[in-house]
Amino acid sequence: MKTEQNIEQESVWKYPRPPRLVPSDKLVVVEFAGERIAETRRAYRVLETSHPPVYYFPPADVRREFLQPAPGQSFCEFKGIARYWSVDVH
Repeated sequence: MKTEQNIEQESVWKYPRPPRLVPSDKLVVVEFAGERIAETRRAYRVLETSHPPVYYFPPADVRREFLQPAPGQSFCEFKGIARYWSVDVH
């Protein structure tokens, strides 16, 4: 399917299970409240059936001074334990 901008749309139902990890050299930037929190050309896209694609950043490309541990964690049979972080730019 093509969008108005002539960009091929991906279907999350065609993503694999177990998930596939795809290296990306695309510039991926995270900004919040006027601060650049992360920037990389070394991200990985995670593609998993019925889930929107997400980017994982190498820790060295994230400004951890803006991150605070958040409560909770989750577990995925494929990706293991996930811990969460909150952004604090004060």
